[in-house]
Amino acid sequence: MYSSDLKVSDVVVEPYNAIFTIDLLLSLSDETLVLDNEALHSICTNVLNISASFGDINHLMSTCVGGMTTCFRFPGQLNSDLRKLAVNMVPFPRLHFFAPCFVPLASRGNQPYKAITVPNLVQQMFDAKHLMAFCDPRQGRFLTCASVFRGRLSMAEVEESMLNVQDKNSRYFVEWIPNNVQNAVCDIPMRGQKMCATFLANTTALQTVFQRIQQAFSAMYKRKAFMHWYSGEGMDEGEFVSTESNVNDLISEYQQYQDVAVDI
Repeated sequence: MYSSDLKVSDVVVEPYNAIFTIDLLLSLSDETLVLDNEALHSICTNVLNISASFGDINHLMSTCVGGMTTCFRFPGQLNSDLRKLAVNMVPFPRLHFFAPCFVPLASRGNQPYKAITVPNLVQQMFDAKHLMAFCDPRQGRFLTCASVFRGRLSMAEVEESMLNVQDKNSRYFVEWIPNNVQNAVCDIPMRGQKMCATFLANTTALQTVFQRIQQAFSAMYKRKAFMHWYSGEGMDEGEFVSTESNVNDLISEYQQYQDVAVDI
């Protein structure tokens, strides 16, 4: 959980904490779900038209994580686990961060009142305003994607709808990773909904999330602001330098793979 905007945080050292967390996740995690406070607040305000509370934010996150783990907990046409997810979603070991979304969105205690179709769900999945990481995939390229649909749906219709989106937006998908979109369907619908979907995107646009955190970190570190809190816990300045360098390398890697061109 990151907050890339201090407007939604009251913790002054959050840029330090966030960048140290990214540094550790790069070496200790195999796959990471990026949940961004700024994006979650934006969903509440601009999509659900509610004033965000901790309960609303937690509801969005838990719904998304629940959707992501559907195939681990219920039978489906494509049963999966975290290991298979990592194999399909992580083309390079350090680029194991996923931008998630859940559709259709609804506030706590309410259910979507509009009739939903599979093409509607797919269209919403690729809409930046529904992502729970504050980035715009149109500013980058999809390396890999995974979707989990719930409800009594036709796998053929799901595959067709996903292929249509890929064909119409092919410039946003890297062409040098074959079969980089994975789909799964679980027949058991979510309570209160006929159909829903969870979407995970490994996109180079995630670099903008890390750039905002790095810039906030750099602004504080240049002034040595609040460093005494960390030195008092045994950290030294070298750890600040190496951590910032590691995150800058991550940002550069995203840009590198975004710019890869393939000769046809």
